[in-house]
Amino acid sequence: MRQINSWIKASLFAALFILTSVGFSAQAQSSQIPQDPKVRIGKLDNGLTYYIRKNDQPANRADFYIAQKVGAIQEEPSQRGLAHFLEHMCFNGTTHFPGNQLIQYLESIGVKFGENLNAYTSIDETVYNISNVPVTVEGAIDSCLYILHDWSNDLILDPKEIDKERGVITEEWRTRMSAGQRYMDNTLPVIFKDTKYSDCLPIGDIDVVNNFKYQTLRDYYEKWYRPDLQGIIIVGDIDVDQIENKIKTIFADIPAQPDAAERVYFPVNDNKEPIVVSYKDKEQTNVMFNIYSKHDVVPREAKGDISYLQYTYAVNMITTMLDNRLNEIAEQANSPYVYAGVYDGSFIVAQTKNAFTGAVVCKEDNIKAGIQTLLNEIERMRQHGFTASEYARARANYLSGLESSYNEREKTKNAAYVNEYVRLFLDNEPAPGIDFEYTIMSAIAPQIPVEAINQLIPGLLTENNKVLSLFAPEKEGLVLPTNEELVKMFNATTNSKLEPYVDQVSDEPLLSEEPTGGKVVKEETNTIFGTTTLTLSNGVKVIVKPTTYKADQIIMSGYSYGGNSQFEDSEFINFSNINSVALIGGIGSFSNVELSKVLAGKLASVNTSVGYLTESVSGFSAPKDFETMMQLTYLNFTSPRKDQEAFESFLGRQKALLANAEMNPSITFGDSIRSAMYNNHPRATRIHAADLDKINYDRVIEMYKDRFKDASDFTFILVGNIDLAKDKPLIEKYLGGLPSIDRKENFIDRKIDTAKGMKNKEFIKKQDHAKASIFTYYTGNTDYTFKNKMLMNILSQVMTLVYTEKVREDEGGTYGVGVQGGISKLPTEEGSFIINFDTDPDKRAKLMEIIYREIDNVCENGASKKDLDKVKESMLKQYSELLNENGYWSGAIDEYLRNGINIVEGYEDLIKSITNDEIKAFAKDFFGQKNRIEVVMISPEEK
Repeated sequence: MRQINSWIKASLFAALFILTSVGFSAQAQSSQIPQDPKVRIGKLDNGLTYYIRKNDQPANRADFYIAQKVGAIQEEPSQRGLAHFLEHMCFNGTTHFPGNQLIQYLESIGVKFGENLNAYTSIDETVYNISNVPVTVEGAIDSCLYILHDWSNDLILDPKEIDKERGVITEEWRTRMSAGQRYMDNTLPVIFKDTKYSDCLPIGDIDVVNNFKYQTLRDYYEKWYRPDLQGIIIVGDIDVDQIENKIKTIFADIPAQPDAAERVYFPVNDNKEPIVVSYKDKEQTNVMFNIYSKHDVVPREAKGDISYLQYTYAVNMITTMLDNRLNEIAEQANSPYVYAGVYDGSFIVAQTKNAFTGAVVCKEDNIKAGIQTLLNEIERMRQHGFTASEYARARANYLSGLESSYNEREKTKNAAYVNEYVRLFLDNEPAPGIDFEYTIMSAIAPQIPVEAINQLIPGLLTENNKVLSLFAPEKEGLVLPTNEELVKMFNATTNSKLEPYVDQVSDEPLLSEEPTGGKVVKEETNTIFGTTTLTLSNGVKVIVKPTTYKADQIIMSGYSYGGNSQFEDSEFINFSNINSVALIGGIGSFSNVELSKVLAGKLASVNTSVGYLTESVSGFSAPKDFETMMQLTYLNFTSPRKDQEAFESFLGRQKALLANAEMNPSITFGDSIRSAMYNNHPRATRIHAADLDKINYDRVIEMYKDRFKDASDFTFILVGNIDLAKDKPLIEKYLGGLPSIDRKENFIDRKIDTAKGMKNKEFIKKQDHAKASIFTYYTGNTDYTFKNKMLMNILSQVMTLVYTEKVREDEGGTYGVGVQGGISKLPTEEGSFIINFDTDPDKRAKLMEIIYREIDNVCENGASKKDLDKVKESMLKQYSELLNENGYWSGAIDEYLRNGINIVEGYEDLIKSITNDEIKAFAKDFFGQKNRIEVVMISPEEK
């Protein structure tokens, strides 16, 4: 067995005997984690590593990734931001794809920039992806390999393109600059004093970004982008041998760098006394406290040992069980916090040190109590560990999820495998495959006792190496604990003696009384979607579509018309809180905390909601837990549970969340948008903290019961791995047992109409940095037809391409322009089109001129052939992928039932047939109605 940290081995001594006592195969009895035989791993002479796997989920698609063991941590102070800048430049010209040909080519085969074509830069890594590539397109595989090749070694780094990208990244910085970003900027130098991590965030220094010399970027590229630090990952419907041969040929010309700079993983300093940081920001809305207990990471070389799987399992159990305790406290009426949780992983931004981290969002009137409660629960865990019953539930949930993954092993998507191999290359995380993991862990986990789990806790909560962090609003009158008080609270807690946790467990069944049930009175086979319609004796209709797309999934949806439109506007505060409040006390005999305990090990969930026009239900389950999903549906309809303590807890937490909402500029912006769009309609307002005391809990439950007391007009849709012969009796029993009074109703149009005509609203909202946020909203009368829906979809995608080119790339004016178009049918048939982006206030006028000029252009000339072809190709590619998704079929059935539109049949022919003249005519008709609302929020530059 490879050497592993001594404290990890000691903590798990009680479990390790299992490897020899359980009858595994000879391979499994080895202490080493085997590599999944279905992935081909190799290394070229120049040091480049590759991972190739055949997978046909989805068919005729493949993902192409290149992972780099280089990130912002490699930068010198004069280079701050270059790692991220270089990532951007990979899309702006390579040897085989100069200029913007890379993006143009990939979009021409349906690979969308920003969606299927993307990258990210972090502290220690940079990863590029070309996903969902249609490998049946001639030349696609070779082209993607050459793109990866060029990213590795052949960027052009054209000075003109560099200068254009400076503006884009400046606008990305502007968009990202928030309270959270400023917190990191101000606290990392304290937490990571005298280390490389004190100033390492990828966005970098904007002054550097805007002024570095071209050669500086090229030097960084030549130094760090090299084959010994690069991994190629290709997963999909491909020939593994063919791909391997191509990699060996295409990447062979990349030179090795035997004298290259050492890739250092920088250490994190230990600290004996707690490090304490506090930071206040005028845009921060809540008081947040974190406690970090730093501890050593598992060495990369030790991750190949089976004891590492046991270790990660044990840590998973610990964080899960403590999270459950903290959630239980949050449900109490006098809960001192809004939210609390824990996790164990990388210490903030450092991969070379882990931390067991506790986080709490406090109530402003009880800050110390919130912090103290989190500290108490972490200390209680340290002193007493967990109970056998807590562990049994956490383990049951883990094993249920593991079994589901195993059941889905033949349906695993490319992305899941890619992510595994990226982590294998970058971090040496094991990738043995689900067959091995399921075989080992389903045998080992049941035999690891809670005592072994508890013995791991001291290794996570080391005596020293503590960091305490407070992040709070900058506002008058807010009293915060000082750094000295935080240390005093922590020290006092570790020296206190706490009582052990008592686990309250119920052995009651989910249903205390079985429903009478009903019968199928009519059964019809439908050829349109291959469905069966069951009409039950209580009037409920159930549409069933069995599929094999997922082995362990059944999804459910259901609806009836009425919704909160049935209630008067004057009751807004009550009906707008139905979804938050009505089931806050749980269902049947169980509170929400108790319900989560009862459902341990079950893969089943149900949610009900009341919207403007409909009341609805949604859920999912594994086939083995279908009855549980049916039982939960029955209880959601019939047995909302009143719990005054849970309601008071909800009020307290919501008040705390909303108390400072207006300090967040996006909230102010949203308020202004709603006001302009809906003329201050009472149903289109935001709930404020002061409104919460007006909620009548009894009335909310009464409203909820009214919406769900009659299931006779409900239609349910069940799609997935459902066995109708086996499950029909359960449908009859539970859905057939739902209440029915044969009520005849529909929704009421409450006239939440958008403002008409041309309307502009501009206001000043001072922020930490200069920024203009622009929201433009078009509406127009538009017939709700399949073709019009597709025309609006195409129009929005075309304009996204246009604005990416004209506003982002040519002008460097924004990080991105958001464009979204759609058509609604109810309560009236209407189209909507949204354009929104952030920019420098000084650029706003010029950019808005471009925005409106291109709207005029599409009305007069339609889309360019290039853009229209790209969009259509992408839609056709996406359609072929969606046909293998349960969610798509559920939505298609719902669309047909509600609106009479079949979005499956004839889709490809319709998309192919759409012409530019039709796009032009549609745009001219829609935008020509001249209904436009423009809202602008400006934070001016300080002079």
